[in-house]
Amino acid sequence: MVYVTLAVTLMQEKAMLMLMQILLPYRIADQMRFFAAVSDGRMEVTVPSYIQPADGDRILFPVRISDVVATLRGSVDPGRLYVVSGHYDTRCSDPNDFECDSPGADDDASGVAVSMELARIMATRRPAATIVFAAVAGEEQGLFGSRLMAQTYKNASVNVQGMFTNDIIGSSTADDGTKDPYTVRIFAQGTPTTESAARARSRASIGGENDSPARQLARFVVGVAENNYTQMNIAVVYRLDRFLRGGDHRPFLEAGYTACRFTEPNEDFAHQHQDVRVENGTQYGDLIEFVDFEYIARVAKVNGAALWNLANAPASPSNVTVNSTLLSNDSQFKWLASNETLLAGYEALWRPTNAPFWTHAIPLGNVNTATIDLSKDNVIFGIRAVGKNGYASPATFPFPG
Repeated sequence: MVYVTLAVTLMQEKAMLMLMQILLPYRIADQMRFFAAVSDGRMEVTVPSYIQPADGDRILFPVRISDVVATLRGSVDPGRLYVVSGHYDTRCSDPNDFECDSPGADDDASGVAVSMELARIMATRRPAATIVFAAVAGEEQGLFGSRLMAQTYKNASVNVQGMFTNDIIGSSTADDGTKDPYTVRIFAQGTPTTESAARARSRASIGGENDSPARQLARFVVGVAENNYTQMNIAVVYRLDRFLRGGDHRPFLEAGYTACRFTEPNEDFAHQHQDVRVENGTQYGDLIEFVDFEYIARVAKVNGAALWNLANAPASPSNVTVNSTLLSNDSQFKWLASNETLLAGYEALWRPTNAPFWTHAIPLGNVNTATIDLSKDNVIFGIRAVGKNGYASPATFPFPG
């Protein structure tokens, strides 16, 4: 009788846990809808979902994957989107232990908090382009929620111009006790894996490996969000992600979108992907006591500054080329003309080939061709759009044409 009672109790606990997991995205969605109530109908909250079959790896049985997506419609160019996300799932030492105590404070309630707080702040504002604030599922089991989101956008030919995931942005303290509360890393992929072989060869031949769309986005973030207001240093890391790790920006990159990842400067691995326990005097587990809330707020400011500047600037120029048919010390550029309402004109940016960030800007006016008295052989060029409001887009790297 005791064993039967115990078995029934365990089954009830398992059922309650599964119910809580099902209800969690709807609790997040309810809060997002509370924020959306003051948006005059411009913010819509949805919970797209699907049933993910068992995969023989980290999905042991069919499970519902549900994302929470709050879309703040742009007032001028609503068809252009910028996305910020965190993931609300978490894990213990064993990724397939779905019954363990797994608080997930840093990984990744911190990232979800950034998405939700930015949704709250921006709900009353009117960005020119659309901003999407998301909390996605299934990151720890294989990036399932972000893949659903990215593929949904791709299948609908949605113009996602930039995406940020905030994953493990909750602590400024390393495992050795070192504190770095004013730095956040941004990971930026090099040559896109979606580029054609011919395009990748062209990029390599002209030294454009460090000027991928993701790295242009990272440079943009440094330019608009590394300042006295955010109080943050933004450390650009020239790789897709950390060694042997992955994140929710990857499915967006694989869908052909531009995406980067924000992560704290030095991770403490005792406080992520761990069963909650004390072992040899060390507290393990992703507990809220190890979270630095002021640090998260500063990271949120970085995201907010980047998203607001992106959404209020014109779109980056498209089809930018540099004339490679003439031997000349001038550099001749052309790009696709735009009739954007926001557009005032363009600028040519350049930097030495060994410099990580743009060092010079040359106003060009509202044109779609330009000749610059500077050799393309000696520097790296980019062309960016500038709005009537003074906001400027990320630069576009020119290919031979």
